[in-house]
Amino acid sequence: MATTTIPVGDRDLSVSNLDKQLYPSDGFSKGDVLDYYRSVASDMVRHLRGRPLTLRRFPDGIEAEGFFQKEAADFFPAWIRTRRVPHRHDHGSTRYVVCDDEETLLYLANLGTLEFHIGLSQVDKIARPDLLVIDVDPPDGTPLSEIREITRAVRKVYEALDLVPFTQATGGRGYHVVAALDRSGDYDMVRPLARRMADFLAAHDQDRLTTEQRKQQRGDRVFLDTNRNGRRQTMIAPYSLRARPGAPVATPIDWSELRRVDPNHYRLDSVPRRLRRKVDPWADLSQHATPARQVKNRINALTR
Repeated sequence: MATTTIPVGDRDLSVSNLDKQLYPSDGFSKGDVLDYYRSVASDMVRHLRGRPLTLRRFPDGIEAEGFFQKEAADFFPAWIRTRRVPHRHDHGSTRYVVCDDEETLLYLANLGTLEFHIGLSQVDKIARPDLLVIDVDPPDGTPLSEIREITRAVRKVYEALDLVPFTQATGGRGYHVVAALDRSGDYDMVRPLARRMADFLAAHDQDRLTTEQRKQQRGDRVFLDTNRNGRRQTMIAPYSLRARPGAPVATPIDWSELRRVDPNHYRLDSVPRRLRRKVDPWADLSQHATPARQVKNRINALTR
């Protein structure tokens, strides 16, 4: 196994098999993946910092079997920050990786981590989410114009509830609409709150929208997914690659860009150029944190 050493921050990292094709049909190697994550690290780590990470690893590339990893491996070096998070309903716990720096990001990428999924709370207050997300998840064949229109409708509901909405092209089929919370509410408040928001939208557009959990009951309607707001659930991290052909990237966008940016518009070889000319659209997300109780009071008034 060919290895080399690269300086990253204050450390020298040993990386291996840089020529291995992780996106074979697109010609992107492990070296390309490491170069990508190095180029976006300063923006991406802002959104990873302090959060429990779930890794989706593809050490042999996306055409081979990948796997999710929550528990930090015993072989991880001591300088990798981890935090043990107790399970809610039993006596177990999971030791998560917490990525606070470029060195950790590159170490994990060298293990074949293509996708980074983040918890919606930080490990210092694990029961208090600081993000709320609705995932606009369309079935195959939904016109892009309709997906965008629905995403804008979600934005309007956020704004009606005094939430400041941000959006992300997921690198998949749809968009995320995200808002910051001030960590005053727990998951038992936030998850039902997100569901009420989605139910409110779906009730006013029943032909196109659903919050039905069972796929067979959704038909050709767009699913407003609020499941990511659960205690041990995750969302795809901003600037994470996706393990899909084309090497798409989950990319924060301005609302003005929604009309021309499709969900998998940006990819491994275009996001670094984007960030060289444009400030991360989510750079100030945390400055717009809203109390969950305030949002709950607003939706109570809206649905009265």
